[in-house]
Formats: sequence, structure tokens, C-alpha cells
Amino acid sequence: MKASASDLASLHAMVYGYVQGVFFRAFVLEHADALGLTGCVRNVRQPAAVEVHAEGERSALERLLNRLHQGPPGARVERVEVRWGDYEGKLAYFRIVH
Repeated sequence: MKASASDLASLHAMVYGYVQGVFFRAFVLEHADALGLTGCVRNVRQPAAVEVHAEGERSALERLLNRLHQGPPGARVERVEVRWGDYEGKLAYFRIVH
């Protein structure tokens, strides 16, 4: 069943802690792909963080957000700042931005 416009949203998250050099971006990509989301993930230098922008069904975004709080083995997530927004549909897939 196709999601209605009211079921679609965007998520912008900043993940802080020990999240660089521990395959966090690959972890996000794997889960976003499995959830059918589009968007991107990238490292942010100052302060050390990972930035995630994702779009898709709100329930899938909520599942991704739960994963962001956990992170991959080796990561230590201290906090996640989240901003919800409207779905724009401008991205065709999820990718890692270098």
C-alpha cells in the first residue's frame, strides 16, 4: 500500500558522541536502505558529529531514529538532536556524502 502524503515526512538529525571512525555512516545507510528511505548521511567536523537527512514514511523514519540512538558496535551516542519537517521528495536514494 502506498503511503499517503500525511504519512510522509523528513527527518534531520545531528548525532553526537563517539560516532566518527566507527562505521556510523555505513550503519545509517544500511538501515535507511532497508527501510526504503531517501536522503544522506555525512560527518561533521566541528563538533565531531554525524548529520542525517532522511525522507519517507514517518513510521520508517521513527525506526531509523531509534537506530541512531543505538549506533553500530563501537559507537557511543551521547545525544541526538532531531528536527522533523515536510516531505519534499527531491531525492531518489540514500547515500553517504563525503
